[in-house]
Amino acid sequence: MEKILIQSYKSPVGELILGVFQNQLCLCDWKYRKMREAIDQRIKKGLQAEMEEGNHPILDQAKKQLEKYFEGKCRDFDLPILPVGTEFQQRVWKALQGIPFGKTNSYLELSQQLGDPNAIRAVASANGANAISIIIPCHRIIGSDGALVGYAGGIEAKKKLLQLEGVKLFQNQGQTSLF
Repeated sequence: MEKILIQSYKSPVGELILGVFQNQLCLCDWKYRKMREAIDQRIKKGLQAEMEEGNHPILDQAKKQLEKYFEGKCRDFDLPILPVGTEFQQRVWKALQGIPFGKTNSYLELSQQLGDPNAIRAVASANGANAISIIIPCHRIIGSDGALVGYAGGIEAKKKLLQLEGVKLFQNQGQTSLF
């Protein structure tokens, strides 16, 4: 059986697990997220591979680019990626990649962009299933009212990522929101 080589990476906003399969990054996800086991099972099944600790040049590149991102010196990632999911999830993740650094979008806007304004819940679910976090910028999705909503890495990590990208945050009725 083929191998997905994995390593942990301690970012300034939380610990990530990175994975590479056939020279492509297939995993850059929050190590302690609630759906960790389900996400890993989906990736292993989709790639027909097992996970194993190991080294790989793509993992080294990912760490270097993430470090530059956290230093404010990288706005776009240049890594071969392999998102593993359904056709719909793939469409959502592709749309996420189109959201520029420092900008946000809502679930509603994303579902409208995908041609189905009624697919908000499905878009939110696909967004939450993203296993290549930060690089596929699911943190740039907010509620229609500007509220910071669910994030696999936690709301504090999301807040820090958006602040790093220059998104202005404000407090509104006790809920962190964006403009």
